Amino acid sequence: MAAPGLLSGMGCLFEMPAALGRVSRPYSTSHTFAEVLRMPERQLTKLVFPLQELQRHLLPESRPVLHLKTFDPSLEDIARAESFFTATSRNRIEYLSSAEHLDHAPDLLRPEVCFIGRSNVGKSSLIKALFSLAPEVEVRVSKKPGHTKKMNFFKVGKYFTLVDMPGYGYRAPEDFVNMVETYLKERKNLMRTFLLVDSVVGIQKADNIAIEMCEEFALPYVIVLTKIDKSSKGHLVKQVLEIQKFVATKTQGCFPQLFPVSAVTYSGIHLLRCFIANITGNLKTNG
Repeated sequence: MAAPGLLSGMGCLFEMPAALGRVSRPYSTSHTFAEVLRMPERQLTKLVFPLQELQRHLLPESRPVLHLKTFDPSLEDIARAESFFTATSRNRIEYLSSAEHLDHAPDLLRPEVCFIGRSNVGKSSLIKALFSLAPEVEVRVSKKPGHTKKMNFFKVGKYFTLVDMPGYGYRAPEDFVNMVETYLKERKNLMRTFLLVDSVVGIQKADNIAIEMCEEFALPYVIVLTKIDKSSKGHLVKQVLEIQKFVATKTQGCFPQLFPVSAVTYSGIHLLRCFIANITGNLKTNG
């Protein structure tokens, strides 16, 4: 975490036009990072670094097990990453198109990341939270599982493309495996796959579909734990330790650090934005 002196020197990063400060936010708990920096330290840690907050609930002998700092950006790095996700006249963030098959997908050269997960894992809600600084972007969120039936492509300025993949499991498209497998195998500019896992239930049998695809094609991927606002601290610690053990012993291409997030409280969202900016080559972090 940044030294206290850094906070006072970061004011220039947050000189926003007055109109930007008045933008209506899709969630009442969405904060600009300038607001986050004014929070008490404990509250800031819980919002920005949820794994560090979980560390407090571990027994001392278990603490080295948590992969907290494989990706360890400074607060200044995280602040800079916010600009990539902030819609302006020069940084257009928008829905591009949808495709059922790879040959219908937009032909783009910029780096790409995709989000994949079980139906009802909260994928669309997470993407909506990531785009909260671009409130004009339409990300459809349904109360019914299996709403996303196609690959949805979102342009993030000139920096990268984010792809919302159909959910697997309940109400998955009939050709889900062929659609997703072809994309993962042949999309040349795919930089990272984000595999969403519900923190309440952990890795399920259906999740093995995505894990096996990523492993088979030797793709780098990351596990994102969703809905952490619905899990008790004790249960969440248990899930993190179990999944980290799974990653260490059963996978080759999975990033060792997990990313716990909540689309409701926004915990972990700022850090995830920073990681995306970093792995797409748009932000070099100091950590």
